Amino acid sequence: MTHDRRVALVTGGGQGIGKCIVRHLLGHGMAVVIAEIDVEAGGEAEESFKHLGPVRFCETDVSNEASVESAVHQTIEHFGRLDALVNNAGIAHPGNAPVHELRLEDWNRVIGINLTGMFLCVKHSVLHLRRARGAIVNIASTRALQSEPNTEAYSATKGGVLAFTHALAMSLGPDIRVNCISPGWIDVSEWKKSRFAKKPHFTEQDHAQHPAGRVGKPEDIATLAAFLISDEAGFVTGQNFIVDGGMTKKMIYVE
Repeated sequence: MTHDRRVALVTGGGQGIGKCIVRHLLGHGMAVVIAEIDVEAGGEAEESFKHLGPVRFCETDVSNEASVESAVHQTIEHFGRLDALVNNAGIAHPGNAPVHELRLEDWNRVIGINLTGMFLCVKHSVLHLRRARGAIVNIASTRALQSEPNTEAYSATKGGVLAFTHALAMSLGPDIRVNCISPGWIDVSEWKKSRFAKKPHFTEQDHAQHPAGRVGKPEDIATLAAFLISDEAGFVTGQNFIVDGGMTKKMIYVE
């Protein structure tokens, strides 16, 4: 099926930030493929968003090359084109453990999804994106720049995403622009699948510790992702955009 709309593939699009990005891109007139490993979440997202525009759920494990290749193939088969790739899928667990206790299989699982998964999605999308003179947005984290204890696996992958982004921008330009977003504290309580979704609860201190005066929302990331995909960002590539309410610029001392 050939489609006149621009088409985006969003990994991890069934919940959280990815789900919000899917809705936002549909609202901007794009067709969207939700590449999601959680069948319940992916099917739910497709059903809840289909009134907004053309949307299709595709069960996808980004750490599995055959699964990624199939997702891209289904995108082209159904919509006839691919204009944007949003590499959003990622996990933190099971990698949160003291480094001397961190199991190799857990380290590899986090690396496989958060970093290798992005590589595989780019590898199998790039020819279609080049044809469309499209764009890639990678979702990293402020954990690429600062850490809490026992987050080596997650932080290492997100630091890798930053380097992967600027390397891709040099390799794929000028046909494809590649940028990165590093979210800080973004609350996704209301963006989980329905049986886990809930209203967020924050203290005044939660909001006040952010120089911007509040905890982040998925919409903060989705809005930027949509801009970076658009032609309005035609002179922007190879960049990392930190969206954290100013927290990484805040000097903190214990008094």
